[in-house]
Amino acid sequence: MSLSVNRQPCRLSRPGVVCSLGDDLETIADALFAGQRGLTSSAAFTPARALPLGMVTCALPDWDDWPPEQRSRNNRLLALALQRLEDSLAPLRERIAPERIGVVIGTSTSGIGETESAIAAAGHDGPLPDTFRYANQELGAPARFVADRLGVSGPAYALSTACSSSARALASARRLLASGACDAVVAGGADSLCRLTVNGFASLEAISEHPCLPFSEHRDGINIGEAAALFVVTPDEGGIQLAGVGESSDAYHVSAPRPDGSGAHEAMRQALAMGGCGPEAVDYLNLHGTGTRHNDSMEAKAVAALFATSPPCSSTKALTGHTLGAAGALEAAFCWLALDHGRLPVHVFDAEPDPELPPLDYVMPTATPEHTPRPLTHALSNSFAFGGNNAALLMTREEA
Repeated sequence: MSLSVNRQPCRLSRPGVVCSLGDDLETIADALFAGQRGLTSSAAFTPARALPLGMVTCALPDWDDWPPEQRSRNNRLLALALQRLEDSLAPLRERIAPERIGVVIGTSTSGIGETESAIAAAGHDGPLPDTFRYANQELGAPARFVADRLGVSGPAYALSTACSSSARALASARRLLASGACDAVVAGGADSLCRLTVNGFASLEAISEHPCLPFSEHRDGINIGEAAALFVVTPDEGGIQLAGVGESSDAYHVSAPRPDGSGAHEAMRQALAMGGCGPEAVDYLNLHGTGTRHNDSMEAKAVAALFATSPPCSSTKALTGHTLGAAGALEAAFCWLALDHGRLPVHVFDAEPDPELPPLDYVMPTATPEHTPRPLTHALSNSFAFGGNNAALLMTREEA
């Protein structure tokens, strides 16, 4: 059932994506629907401790001719995502004035990896290298970089709410269009692997030594990944719409979610209400699904409280690792692919769901009648973060 509401059109273009599954949408889609993991065992950030990481291994744009303050891996990921977005960007820039195009980027690492390298080069007492630029690590740097690359002068800013950052960037883009501040917004997120995040999560004892197992009885933590994902967001009808957004804040604990899932439930409820969509109409749910004990428990309770019957669902973090500030936009791109292809991303784990959690309808690798290709209309994507910062995005496929 769909509810009748007054809706502001908010069209999501074909996304530009780079992640551990690749940088070509069809290659990424093939891996997504087959359940092919894109994890690499590496001790690059944790000497003497090899961990599964969602590392981007494709060639990235050269930065030699970039200003020094823009030379970060985060920006190289964004530059490649922008290249993959060019078919949508070219006509946009021809018909819309630069001052009417905004940029909103979600990130949590920005250029901190370059700062780590500079500190390592300096040693205990030495000065930082002449190549070091503090501006690299400022949280607003990725948004400035994208605006500079595009030559646009509309609102340009970054959001950093940990793992919900780029989901909130897409929600912010929707508001910029609705307010009339912009005629188009380039929105999404990027985060790159670095010692700070990998070791930070390890210090929380949240890292798994093995490929993660979201919602499994045997789950023991997350894998960290990196990615960039961008959309052109416009107030146009048809195509795949960002029909609804939901945002809530538990303020329960600095790093743990509210155990009963009430904040996550509220974010999903808001997204469905804004989109005029009843829970029973959701064709696919992209779970936040980190593979930690607390997160998966909370989310399963929230889903069970909202849906009388679980929709087909999966956690794609088992394939890409948790890409932190980029995860919301990356998984929105996966929902875009699901709606566009009429196929469901596979849930990869050991096929032993935790019996203490409410049962969910996981999309298993072996095709079943309810999981075979078919028209899909509504997809919901969850992004939950430290501090109980919750976001949910409802995407709807419409005819033009």
